[in-house]
Amino acid sequence: MTEIAAPSPLPQVEHPEEKLLHQLREILNGYLDQQNIGNIVRAYHFGAAAHSGQFRKSGEAYICHPVSVAITLASMHMDAHGIMAAILHDVIEDTPVSKEQLAAEFGQEVAELVDGVTKLSKIDSRSRAEAQAENVRKMFLAMAQDLRVIVVKLADRLHNMQTMGNMPMDKKRRIAKETLEIYAPIANRLGMNDMRHQLESLGFKALYPNRYTAIN
Repeated sequence: MTEIAAPSPLPQVEHPEEKLLHQLREILNGYLDQQNIGNIVRAYHFGAAAHSGQFRKSGEAYICHPVSVAITLASMHMDAHGIMAAILHDVIEDTPVSKEQLAAEFGQEVAELVDGVTKLSKIDSRSRAEAQAENVRKMFLAMAQDLRVIVVKLADRLHNMQTMGNMPMDKKRRIAKETLEIYAPIANRLGMNDMRHQLESLGFKALYPNRYTAIN
């Protein structure tokens, strides 16, 4: 009698956001307790629900972006409230969620951090272009009463630089110039040398692609 092999189990489908959450939890397990990790996972589910139906140009669910930002900060051992703020950093700006709702769900500290990032994001890019870079840097630092707000914003910019993809060249150049003139110097001022190096490298690559390719 011919033995019939049992059918192979179907591969488990895992969405990109789930893979990112798993990666984040692995990092967090190295330095945070389970209660804090549980609060961060709760923030993830809240953020995923708030951003439901929103997608990046890559086609990925929007929640992939803030979780990627959180992974960068977790690699720097950011505290739990900072990680939660990273995951939720776009909900006030891009969803109906209010600062008051965040405070009720996750406490005033997280709500203030998210609100701080939102205020930095709302500085009109045109005003940035018209102002001297040094004045904009001072504005950023003055507006952020908690340095974690700046660090979340730097990680946000880093991930955006990493995922510009097929964005129109003129927009790439504008964002790269802003990164080199504002964000990289702030990272340098804060002593975040690895962040500064990554921002500068991505900025030069976007601004001078031919020259960058020749060097590398």
